Amino acid sequence: MPKLSVVVPMHNVEAFAESTLRSLAANTHPDVEFLIVDDCSTDATPWVIDRWAEKLPGARVIRHDANQGIAQARNSGIDAADGEYVAFLDGDDWYGPGHLAALVRAMDELGCDFARTDHVQVTGTERVIKRPPAPVRNAVMDPRDGITPADTETMVDYPFVWAGVYRRHLFADGGMRFVTELRTAEDRLWVWRLHLTARSYASLGLHGVFYRRGVATSLTQIKDSRQLDFIPAYDLLLRDVQDDPECDRFLPKAVRTYCAMIAFHLGKADAYEPSAARRLRQEARAALLRMPQDALEETLATLDSTRSRLLGRLRDGRKAA
Repeated sequence: MPKLSVVVPMHNVEAFAESTLRSLAANTHPDVEFLIVDDCSTDATPWVIDRWAEKLPGARVIRHDANQGIAQARNSGIDAADGEYVAFLDGDDWYGPGHLAALVRAMDELGCDFARTDHVQVTGTERVIKRPPAPVRNAVMDPRDGITPADTETMVDYPFVWAGVYRRHLFADGGMRFVTELRTAEDRLWVWRLHLTARSYASLGLHGVFYRRGVATSLTQIKDSRQLDFIPAYDLLLRDVQDDPECDRFLPKAVRTYCAMIAFHLGKADAYEPSAARRLRQEARAALLRMPQDALEETLATLDSTRSRLLGRLRDGRKAA
């Protein structure tokens, strides 16, 4: 049995597949398997995958007959994983040499359910290190303590699932799968569920995963209705939190984060396709009305005045100033 399974979903990333797969070659080890999921690419990505798979010990290629999205691509990799640990890498990002060995060493030493790491944000030639907002590093903590307080950036605000490593028992019996109906924001819901479900975690000061920002083909760059999937994602989250024994503890954070996401997308609405922008305003107002109103009132009272005014007007059906 391999020690680590790395799930790499790929869809039409021919411009980046070479560097991504080359970075896997710099991390090969007898205890590491690579599960490369081709989500029905229509460009040269399958050719690049096949060429590199021959050079990668422990590589397995999984192919979808139809494009199913990144959530299902990750799930397909999870279902095929044999490792004690599971990690993820997106098809347009890459690892530094030795990163996976460092992940495994840290998990063996700490013995926790999962660990989150720093990552290097890459914009052109610029490199910026981004760190998880954990209170301490290289120490085992309670994941639930990583959710609150509501008015502070916490671990659930660090939604980069590829900046981490997870024990495979978290995925047993169909657990911790990505919601396939979500085309975007699936990672935000997943990270919340991880912190509600797991028993222990750590934050590691490793800088071995490199994230390309602003890639034209990235789902973060789309302007259509797929951007609105954050609404059903946070609706599912609110349902989870309301069913949790510690609902009173976590609901203020969930509502505040949902409101912050609505305000963020409203701030970008003019760049969306007109139909998506109209849907955003309609569905965001409906979402505000669905929220527990006492928690929403508390959130609006503590947000900055710009976002509070924007969301209050939207909820009340008034035009934003």
